[in-house]
Amino acid sequence: MRIKKILNNNVVVSEDKKYEEIVVMGRGLAFQKKIGDQINVDKVEKTFILEEQDVSDKLGELLKEIPEQHFDIAYKIISFAKERLDYKLDDYIYIALTDHLSFAIGRYNQGINLPNALLWEIKKFYKQEYKIAQASLAIIEEDMNIKLPEDEAASIALHLVNSQLSGENMEATVQMTKMVNSILAIVKYHYQIVLDEDSINYQRFLTHLKFFALRFVRDEGKTKVGVESFLYEQVKEKYKEAFDCSEKIDEFINKTYGWHVSNDEKVFLTLHIQRVATQEKNAEKRMLE
Repeated sequence: MRIKKILNNNVVVSEDKKYEEIVVMGRGLAFQKKIGDQINVDKVEKTFILEEQDVSDKLGELLKEIPEQHFDIAYKIISFAKERLDYKLDDYIYIALTDHLSFAIGRYNQGINLPNALLWEIKKFYKQEYKIAQASLAIIEEDMNIKLPEDEAASIALHLVNSQLSGENMEATVQMTKMVNSILAIVKYHYQIVLDEDSINYQRFLTHLKFFALRFVRDEGKTKVGVESFLYEQVKEKYKEAFDCSEKIDEFINKTYGWHVSNDEKVFLTLHIQRVATQEKNAEKRMLE
């Protein structure tokens, strides 16, 4: 392996046999070296592939501004997450999470605590990511002997969610989380029920809502009302209460975001709402018997 870029004394960019960019890390790896020099493989401690060409440049800029230990911690957390998540993380997470952690550690050292307003929602909607983020706080504590607050676990979880979406920014992720929370609230108030968050129907509904919100964020959901199909009319007639609830959601989306829910989307929303609401009503009946 030869050095393609030098990010700092301990981190360089090279290429693998498939000519893919890889980041290579090791103590003193680039000391007194220049581009084109051979890498001492005995010093290599960690490597990872970069699929996006511009990430290494941005990473190099970031490493000039922050302690390398902060990048090492981010690398550990990302590797830990990759082993446990069933989806792929975008390369940019190496920059975004490293930058966030460095800022969070700096705030901690200054005695500044910034609460995460979405802590409750993140714990509720992104349980897998939040569990990984909690373990990440333990990694930080072990490496740096500092105990970051629970709010930081929520922030780390959001970065994992954001990386899953590949190409969305953090603002979009926050907007999606708020949208999902608002829609669930509409369903609860419409039916006057408490949803069983551990049920399979709730998890299906939640997954649908996440991608529903993502389509709006990506402008894929801003569709005009089309021709009413037979299925649309059938669902509207058969599940009147659930359809009325989907209409309330449409009204909320329109007032809040200036968008309209398409007829196709109303069909799917109605079916999910019907399923999860029926489950809760049946559970209540069993409790009263």
